[in-house]
Amino acid sequence: RCSSWSGGGSVQAGGSLRLSCVASGFRFTDYAIGWFRQAPGKEREAVSVITPSGETFYGDSVKGRFSITSDNVQSTVYLQMDSLKLEDAANYYCAIARKILAGSDRYALRVFMSAMNYWGKGTPVAVSS
Repeated sequence: RCSSWSGGGSVQAGGSLRLSCVASGFRFTDYAIGWFRQAPGKEREAVSVITPSGETFYGDSVKGRFSITSDNVQSTVYLQMDSLKLEDAANYYCAIARKILAGSDRYALRVFMSAMNYWGKGTPVAVSS
């Protein structure tokens, strides 16, 4: 599970935030780890995933602005969010899935979302104009 996450907060449009997710209770390198988000009244949206081999996948709405990385020694996954937009405001959740991800970003994220597990209430990100 994700034992802790941090980095949420409030930022002006165009600003940056970095989310982190510290994992525990499982072999970090056996799982794809990523983030999804959900805004009030909206469906969950896959944001980004990183595989144990370091391959990354991004949702269309965040490509070129967000970057996901992992630190296997620290068992931590980071989501660097730059050029934040009003529509990025949501609750962000760290999730894991023991799935092999490949193919297009859309396909990989769909597979991840269908198999993922997550814990907690997420971390809120607010973006103001």
